[in-house]
Amino acid sequence: MLLPARIAEGVRSGTISLAFRRWETPRVTVGRTQLTSAGLIRFDAVTEVFDAGELTEADAVAAGFSSLDALRRQLWPTTSPPDADVSVGDRGGAGTSTPGGEEAGLRPSRRGPRASKGGDHVYRVRLSWVGEDPRVRLREQVPDAADLAQLTAAVARLDAGKRSGPWTRPILEWIRDNPGVISTELAARLGREVAPMKADIRRLKALGLTESLRVGYRLSPRGRAYLESRE
Repeated sequence: MLLPARIAEGVRSGTISLAFRRWETPRVTVGRTQLTSAGLIRFDAVTEVFDAGELTEADAVAAGFSSLDALRRQLWPTTSPPDADVSVGDRGGAGTSTPGGEEAGLRPSRRGPRASKGGDHVYRVRLSWVGEDPRVRLREQVPDAADLAQLTAAVARLDAGKRSGPWTRPILEWIRDNPGVISTELAARLGREVAPMKADIRRLKALGLTESLRVGYRLSPRGRAYLESRE
């Protein structure tokens, strides 16, 4: 479940505590946490919403929407028959009128904005902020001898997982020498595709070795200490 930065920051600040999604079945597990740009967020509850009438203005505000109508339009976009005229209801939503003048009911569509994709069931997900990204603290920790041995073994496992051979050191050295360089240029210099390379950098980030900048990356204090130990 993707949480945009604005929503994640809202959960952290306490202004947002709900998210709504269209799914076939729930895609999150109650009690699990997710790492976001604003830190760790927990999924506290998941309940199905059977009808738009169940939603309230408080739900809309808690989910970061400007109004209840905006939330309903997000979750229940409408479709029109090819030969029908589209009329605007008193809430600003789109309805359909048949040639005989009778208004057709609003029909849910799988097409639409982020929250309305993916299924026929609407779910309310209750969210709470748990704490900071644990990688932030980790990357500031310069490893001692015991920690360095464990870190070296963890990096070796990453290298061993690639059929093409060791890959961690070239990326770490290039980031060290070229901080803040856009990922497409980094991929071109290393002769790699962007998406797989970024996935590899996330693995290094999980070990506290790198950190993301607005553009590109740089080594963390932990990453510099590790690389110096290998030279």
